[in-house]
Amino acid sequence: MVVVKEGKAEELLELFLKIGLDERTAKNTIANNKVTTNLTAVIHEAAVADGCERRIGNLLYTVATKHPANALVHRPTLLQYVVSSKIKTPAQLEAAFSFFASVGAENFKVDEFEETCGVGVEVSVEDIEKTVNEVFEENKNSILELRYRTNVGDLFAHVRKRLPWADPKIVKQLIDAKLYELLGERTAADNEKPAKKKEKKEKPAKVEDKPTAVEAPAQPSEEELNPYLIFPQPVDNIQVHTEIPFSNGTVLRCCNSKEMLDKHLKVTGGKVFTRFPPEPNGYLHIGHAKAMFVDFGLAKERGGCCYLSLLGVGLPHGPSLEMSRLANHWLILYDDTNPEAEKKEYIDHIEEIVKWMGWEPFKITYTSDYFQNLYDLAVELIQRGHAYVDHQTPEEIKEYREKKMNSPWRDRPIAESLKLFEDMRRGLIEEGKATLRMKQDMQSDNFNMYDLIAYRIKASVHSSSACRR
Repeated sequence: MVVVKEGKAEELLELFLKIGLDERTAKNTIANNKVTTNLTAVIHEAAVADGCERRIGNLLYTVATKHPANALVHRPTLLQYVVSSKIKTPAQLEAAFSFFASVGAENFKVDEFEETCGVGVEVSVEDIEKTVNEVFEENKNSILELRYRTNVGDLFAHVRKRLPWADPKIVKQLIDAKLYELLGERTAADNEKPAKKKEKKEKPAKVEDKPTAVEAPAQPSEEELNPYLIFPQPVDNIQVHTEIPFSNGTVLRCCNSKEMLDKHLKVTGGKVFTRFPPEPNGYLHIGHAKAMFVDFGLAKERGGCCYLSLLGVGLPHGPSLEMSRLANHWLILYDDTNPEAEKKEYIDHIEEIVKWMGWEPFKITYTSDYFQNLYDLAVELIQRGHAYVDHQTPEEIKEYREKKMNSPWRDRPIAESLKLFEDMRRGLIEEGKATLRMKQDMQSDNFNMYDLIAYRIKASVHSSSACRR
């Protein structure tokens, strides 16, 4: 969990109070890093950093905590409806959440959205009062019997069912007023808790032992019979997303487009591709058994392929590998990019345990086979301005991270980083004198967002590629 520093906490508290949150809610929010990040982003997206009505602020808080994760691209649009008071009740907001959850990141028709959320629908006080009277008349006998022990929530639900876009505060006020009109002042009896009837316990009569019927065991649920049902089908991957907040208030939202998903399905044939990624620098433990069950098992259940990717620490993980022309088998991929950490002993052990657990990989490959692919991706990062060659020592890197400062070489020219990176590859720079770092967010409260080291120089001969690294 990321701890918010005192100065930052005071700044956030002031921001949250400006939108009308009470002090207790604001402080509790700051204690939750995820909600804090979301609410801060929502406030800036809604352009209300200088403050807003409490009613609007409460709706913004709900957006920050409940907006569908698969439709974050539409959150700014929803916020404009909230700030302009086109959406002004919790019921309308809930309807908007349901609507966006169903459309995901796809485009939507504005008229359908507004109809679903009751935008422009005005419910007068007279209409609410008429509906409240009707509900009371229908439930009069029960109300007179229970008096003030009547479940007001049930009455409220009856009204809301008929007038979903009515102002809930007005509904509550009219229900309270109608109760007082019908029942008058509360009496002492109204405040008493209903007495519980004491049942006299009788000694059970002796009965002859009779064979009891054996109940049939409960039928297992579908999830118990097939635990892989919780995973979406490839055609549903349009809902996969990630959200990355930056220290300047912007949020990077990534999700699959329809075109991207169609291209993916064409390459994979609609099959599932997974991978089991232990690192070959030690022995497998009990936790790996669960990972194998999920990775190999899901691929087998869906008729797909599972990569066994043995992840090392010498290079960044995640380059895309071509998956076409693969049959319904599993693939082992060893990340052997750190020759000092990985041993043949561990690789042999992993292969043995995988087979002992009942899984038969389709193929074993090594990350070192993809050195050129990884290098090309790194060059592309530099060309896009997203990576740079750095000369800071480990001590300097630690100091700059603690102070949230950018490296002095972060903004060096792209051409200069490209030349130095090639020099790193050719062995013209000594070990420890340069690294390639990815530009992320050195001012973030999340230390995982600091500029990560993608490449470092390690002078050693690799067993697979016999190359100097």
